[in-house]
Amino acid sequence: MSALVFLQPSLSAGEAMGWMQLLLSFAVGQQSLEHLARGDRMIFVPRLMLCGVMGLGIGGAWPVWGLWVISLAMLWRYQGPYNGGSDKMTMLILSCLSLAHLAPTPFWQEMALSYLAVQLVLSYFVSGWVKVVNPEWRCGEALCDVFRFSAYPVSEALRSLAERPRFLFVMGWAVILFELVFPLALLDPVALKLALLCAAGFHFSNACFFGLNRFFWIWLCAYPALIWFQDRIF
Repeated sequence: MSALVFLQPSLSAGEAMGWMQLLLSFAVGQQSLEHLARGDRMIFVPRLMLCGVMGLGIGGAWPVWGLWVISLAMLWRYQGPYNGGSDKMTMLILSCLSLAHLAPTPFWQEMALSYLAVQLVLSYFVSGWVKVVNPEWRCGEALCDVFRFSAYPVSEALRSLAERPRFLFVMGWAVILFELVFPLALLDPVALKLALLCAAGFHFSNACFFGLNRFFWIWLCAYPALIWFQDRIF
């Protein structure tokens, strides 16, 4: 589904919003299904229904606004974004889509999408900057500690990677350099799509290694905004 976005030479603002809503309906719907067996049906059943309506492309802006209200209620219910960055990105995408639907003119609609695109770029660049100024990341020790002591559901076989410091040193610097140079991909549409494919692979590996599957799906939802932004600005 998301691969079709990369095959399109360019996207209009409306097309970018349509792709984002389709991807978001899948990502948020998946999250909602995970919760139905645990309770809180008053929140997650309506959330799942709104995802279905949005995924079918009916209801206009109302499913987006409904999901935004439910996400706001979840922040109160769970006293913050209990899934950390993935919940923050979900709220950011829903907020920008809601504002884009409310925009009185195409200019303000583009401003809402542009804000999301810039935040997506910063999510990579700032992450790389935080790592490169941290001596533990520069020497590779941080990544060793991730595999050695992480509370994430890492298998015992993967924990043995902590005993390969040279390999993790190279992988750590590969991640740092990729995140730092990511903004340069905006200069060329092909480079951007290749960078997004690499970024998706990075998130997928985190999902496999550490169980961070929500980061993979929700970051994909924002990619159409960045593809549109690159074509619109550069």
